[in-house]
Amino acid sequence: MQEVFIIAENIVSPLGLTAAENFEQLKKGNSGIRLQTEEKLSTEPVHAAVFNNDQQFEIKNRSRYSKFEQILIASISDALGKTDIDVKNKRTLFIVSSTKGNISLLEEVESVDEEIKKKIAISTSAQLVADYFHFANKPIVISHACISGLAAIITAMRLMQSGQYDHAVVTGGDIITKFILSGFQSFQAVSAEPCKPFDAARNGITLGEGAATVILSLKKPANATAIKVCSGATSNDANHISGPSRSGEELYQAISMAMKDAGVQQKDIDFISAHGTATIYNDEMEAKAINLANMQDTPVNSLKGFYGHTLGAAGLIETVAAVYSLKEGIILPTLGFSKTGTSKPLNVSNKILKKELTTCLKTASGFGGCNAAIVLKKIN
Repeated sequence: MQEVFIIAENIVSPLGLTAAENFEQLKKGNSGIRLQTEEKLSTEPVHAAVFNNDQQFEIKNRSRYSKFEQILIASISDALGKTDIDVKNKRTLFIVSSTKGNISLLEEVESVDEEIKKKIAISTSAQLVADYFHFANKPIVISHACISGLAAIITAMRLMQSGQYDHAVVTGGDIITKFILSGFQSFQAVSAEPCKPFDAARNGITLGEGAATVILSLKKPANATAIKVCSGATSNDANHISGPSRSGEELYQAISMAMKDAGVQQKDIDFISAHGTATIYNDEMEAKAINLANMQDTPVNSLKGFYGHTLGAAGLIETVAAVYSLKEGIILPTLGFSKTGTSKPLNVSNKILKKELTTCLKTASGFGGCNAAIVLKKIN
């Protein structure tokens, strides 16, 4: 089986426009979550991690692109700048992941016509971004709720291992709009304060926006520490359209399959980068799945307290952070966590832990009962 490596990465978020900037902010314990008072987002003040109105992205003909498309372009530009891969080569794959894409455009029109229907399609945005960089291949769109980012990485890895591609540019993003926020509010799932993943006082999510990119290659970087995407797996619990499994068995299935394919055991996992949305049911389900995997003593963290829940971008943003954690030997804390609030025990990281790290398990779950897991390994 061909080995697949992450050779470049980026995060564009309220915390910074590069992966390095973002990781520095994470190490300092700084969060992008702020109290938002603009009525275009909500009639009532709400906590969220959103870009500043005056934040500009350095891209050509910026006015031609929506905010969603701009953050994707900015993220890809930075990541591509770290490589010499040729996007005009048919052996380079391009994948875009998102949950909602340009859905915010519906809030700006009085009626929905054929033109606006085309603009809000994620496939339209993906092609616009592909054309910006002159990708030879038509983009593949992955829109699979909140596992979109991890599902995109898994898809790219499998297509490369099948022999169809040598490289892959995998990007994902989402922006927060009144439409998206009101949907979560209708579930009474939005916290009145910054979210507290896995904490006894957790009471809901905090939303965030951002984008991230990873560039994958079959060629191991020369003279550098490399991060290998060892494996990936998905599952579905078919429990409820918006409520996760109550047993955690299905996420455990994805974890178990990913670890088996990677050839690793529980003792080999140095830390778990969890989904950790801070809702009552998600965190409980994840805790049960981690216990079923017999990894309740393995350090686990959630980055939602830094970024909020960035939907289709979450898996990619958190994967990039995990890459930096492996390279720098740092397990990040779970911002907002104080006291375990799940029925099954977890070793939740609540402060920076410095140690030699080799292997990370990254998990994600989403509406419709979808689950995903990937295994990342540092190769010296």
